[in-house]
Amino acid sequence: MTSVIHYVINMMRRITIRLPEQQVATLEKLVAAGEFPTVSEAIRGAVRELIQQRAPDVLAESDKVTLSL
Repeated sequence: MTSVIHYVINMMRRITIRLPEQQVATLEKLVAAGEFPTVSEAIRGAVRELIQQRAPDVLAESDKVTLSL
């Protein structure tokens, strides 16, 4: 199990973002309430939701553009 976790962590790319203090404080409250284990995991969850909601439309649209060229 440890080797699987190590592999997944190594597959992740680190990025830097800037957030308003109020958003950071809210993320920290979510962690303190037990909603997420870490702020990073809360942000990853939000990104997953965003991708699930928006990616299908964006990818479908980009396929149309590619096919029309």
